[in-house]
Amino acid sequence: MFKKILKYLIISLTFLAVLLGLFLTSIYYGVFGPIHTIEELKAFKNQTATLVLSEDDELLGKFFSENRTNIKYEQLPKHLINALVATEDARYFEHDGVDSRSLLRVLFKTILFRDKGSGGGSTINQQLVKNMYGRKNHGPLSMLVNKSKEAFLAYRLEKIYSKEDILTLYLNTVPFGENVLGIEAAARRFFNKPIEEIKIEEAAILVGMLKANTFYNPRIYPDNAKRRRNVVLTQLEKYNYITAKIKDSLQKIPLQLDYANLESEGPANYFLVQVKDEVNKILEDYNSDNNTELTSNKDGLIITTTLNLQLQNQALNAFKSHLSVMQTRLRKQYRSGNSLKTLNKLITKELNRLKLTDIANEKQNRELFSWDGVYTDSISIHDSISQSITLLHAGLLALDPQTGAVKTWVGGIDFGTQPYDQIFAQRQIASTFKPILYAAGLEQGIMPCSYLDNKSLIISDFDNWQPSNYDNSTGGNYSMAAALAKSMNIPTVNLFLNIPFANLEKLWKGLGFSSELPKKPSVALGTANSSIYELSRAYSAFANGGYLVEPKTVLSIKTADGKTIYENKLLKPTKKNRVISKNTSILLSAMLQKAINEGTGTSLKNKYGINIPIAGKTGTSQDYADAWFAAYTPKLVIVSRVGASSPSIRFNSGTNGSGSKLALPLVGKTLQNVKKQYSAPFAPLPEQYADALDCEDYLEDSKFNLFFENLFNKNNTTLEKEQRKAERKAKREQRRAERKSN
Repeated sequence: MFKKILKYLIISLTFLAVLLGLFLTSIYYGVFGPIHTIEELKAFKNQTATLVLSEDDELLGKFFSENRTNIKYEQLPKHLINALVATEDARYFEHDGVDSRSLLRVLFKTILFRDKGSGGGSTINQQLVKNMYGRKNHGPLSMLVNKSKEAFLAYRLEKIYSKEDILTLYLNTVPFGENVLGIEAAARRFFNKPIEEIKIEEAAILVGMLKANTFYNPRIYPDNAKRRRNVVLTQLEKYNYITAKIKDSLQKIPLQLDYANLESEGPANYFLVQVKDEVNKILEDYNSDNNTELTSNKDGLIITTTLNLQLQNQALNAFKSHLSVMQTRLRKQYRSGNSLKTLNKLITKELNRLKLTDIANEKQNRELFSWDGVYTDSISIHDSISQSITLLHAGLLALDPQTGAVKTWVGGIDFGTQPYDQIFAQRQIASTFKPILYAAGLEQGIMPCSYLDNKSLIISDFDNWQPSNYDNSTGGNYSMAAALAKSMNIPTVNLFLNIPFANLEKLWKGLGFSSELPKKPSVALGTANSSIYELSRAYSAFANGGYLVEPKTVLSIKTADGKTIYENKLLKPTKKNRVISKNTSILLSAMLQKAINEGTGTSLKNKYGINIPIAGKTGTSQDYADAWFAAYTPKLVIVSRVGASSPSIRFNSGTNGSGSKLALPLVGKTLQNVKKQYSAPFAPLPEQYADALDCEDYLEDSKFNLFFENLFNKNNTTLEKEQRKAERKAKREQRRAERKSN
């Protein structure tokens, strides 16, 4: 009986062996789809994320279709390799790609006896093949077909790669969840450091995630991750990589992460959008010239940008410390009185526009921004709109005026919830326009010590429009320098009336502004629209001697193997880029330094301690809808703007809503700790202009002049009349200049 059973058993096993052999042969020869060849294995290449660095070599972010950064074996810490081998494939350095014992266990327990708790059995080689090519569906035979294919390819890997190469390729392909691929990207994500700096207990967390990258995600499930980490540490002790004493001490360490998701919480995400646009244009030209197909998403490029991370972080800190306070004040204002009535009207209008009036009070979980962090809350549509409408937005841009290199780009308060880039928002630029008008005056030969009338003024052909000063004062005369420094409106309008509009319009376009300049007297006070981007370019011309510069974001691009394919030498502009004369830029800079030292920008020095040579101008648009501040040294131009999305939402007084109170602090706080780095002396006044600003700021009208002004009502005029006079005067000056030159 025993012999009979043994006979049948031998026959059955032989039959099964033959059947299995035929099955494996059919797999090998492609019955279930072709198996990758040795040549294909050699040619395999991971898609690699492009790294974007600051000018000081700090990681700003990545461009990727797969978030992966490939590394070399030499970069991998020994304790990471030990943890991987001890946990995932203890006999890795002994087998030839497949661990026969583990494979038989899987075959008989998992496949034949349906025991899903018997373990995986795949070697690192096999797991690597799965990561490289994935698995296909073959119906009921899927597990056996896929495992067999992986075994064949695992052997082939051993023929063409060393053990170290296979480990490196594996760690560069393994997924960690959260759209993170590869050990380097995982180290950056969960510990904010390169893999070379990972400690043994941190390596154990990362290796532990390989079993189930969501269930053991240390951010989402810290308790699970800690338990799994301790299992990995136990494996390290089991295979004599560490002692029991070290294991015990490491297992007692609490879970410590430094989570850094640069894709949603990076320091310069608005800036990265601009970088990617510039890089794609560069690559398009490079590929065309070199017959290549490099992309910004897949080829592991290394992009070094112009951005200075120290200055960027200073700006981000300034936003949080200042705007968090101002946001609280604005929301408090809109809780009662006329402000609340205005807000409710705007909410009703928005609900009607969106056709949501009937469900305005329905609550849903929504992601909301606050300066304490983005949070999720159950909130009605009505309250959500209220939150959105009363949100203060802001932008800040800093350029090197000599080259156009972008040093800081803060495009908003939070890229994740507020992705629109405020750097490009077109808003009324208020008194930051005045230096452009005064530059046109200087170009025409009007000097800083020329006096401008401050008497009450009515422009009758514009509905009797009447400008007024911030303090409602009238009378007397201000020097042009003082009028600009103190941001006096009536003298500024008088200057506007004395300049041919065509000259001002030509300068406006030459400085790079895209919107039309309205031909009306109120434009003198900044009713034209512009963006932070455009204003920064214009002020760069004031700072660099009169040249228009093009903002640049990219310093260099290298391939993954270190070849430089693009380098920006940051050349200074040439004569063809000149938009104002050197003398105009020098005189205007002297006048705008006066604005900081004596005028509307004094708090920059007095409150924020920016005691370097610096020029600047505040701006407050009508009814405090937007606050502006633009400042510069020969090394840096920095422009900020703050305002809600709707001009109807604003502070109701200059105590909080003026340029000096709302926008200037962003610049002051940004520069506080780095001011010396951007300090440089302005060009001295030319000899012929040595005394150009040496005059009284204000002269009172004589009684004689007052008598005749009152007698003939000289404060009433028209734009058309004044423009004709200005044009005639300009022609006379031109003829005089031509006679001198001859």
